[in-house]
Amino acid sequence: MKAKRSVAILAVSGIAVVSVVAGLDLFSSPGSSAASDPVSGRAEMAVLNSERAQAAKSPTPKAKTAQEQAQEVIQLRNQIEAVEAARKAAQDQSDLRQKAKNTAIARYKALQKTDQNSREERASRDAERKKISGTPKEIAMNLLGDHGWKESQFSCLDSLWTKESRWKVSADNPTSTAYGIPQALPGNRMAAYGSDWRTNPVVQIKWGLDYIDNTYGSPCSAWGHSKAKGWY
Repeated sequence: MKAKRSVAILAVSGIAVVSVVAGLDLFSSPGSSAASDPVSGRAEMAVLNSERAQAAKSPTPKAKTAQEQAQEVIQLRNQIEAVEAARKAAQDQSDLRQKAKNTAIARYKALQKTDQNSREERASRDAERKKISGTPKEIAMNLLGDHGWKESQFSCLDSLWTKESRWKVSADNPTSTAYGIPQALPGNRMAAYGSDWRTNPVVQIKWGLDYIDNTYGSPCSAWGHSKAKGWY
């Protein structure tokens, strides 16, 4: 008598498990005994049914409505705009900080420049005061450089103005209206250099040096003319 064949079908998590009892191969190749065919057919059906059940359990993606798609587009756009706004805000803040730094640097440089200018102006005023301090001859010597003349020109200037006025501020030519150290003719033409031209040696010397520069080019040239002509 043939042994009974039984098939146990166990579904675990949607997967059909076919167990063959008594060592029977349910999926035997053609040529197996005819008695096993009905059982094999039932086993195959059980597997197919299990696959269909598993497929039925997997939900089909639901198509999004136009409204849902539009909402997604809006959300995406909002996200992009938020990122752009944050980036722009960061860059704006950076620009403000840099502007503040530049302003501070410019102010610092301006203060430095003002301080430097003040020091230079004080130094210039001090140097100018030093140049016009001393005796008339010392003042004249100090002012030679303003005309680009070397100190060697002073000997000619000394000879010239010693002859003209003996370096006296109040020298007044009795035969003319010439006046002062350089013997300006008339004396009031020195008023353009200072209202105190009658008593201020600096005013007289500055006028006299400009006259020599514009007319003769140098004190030695003026002295040469005076020796040749008797006047300059």
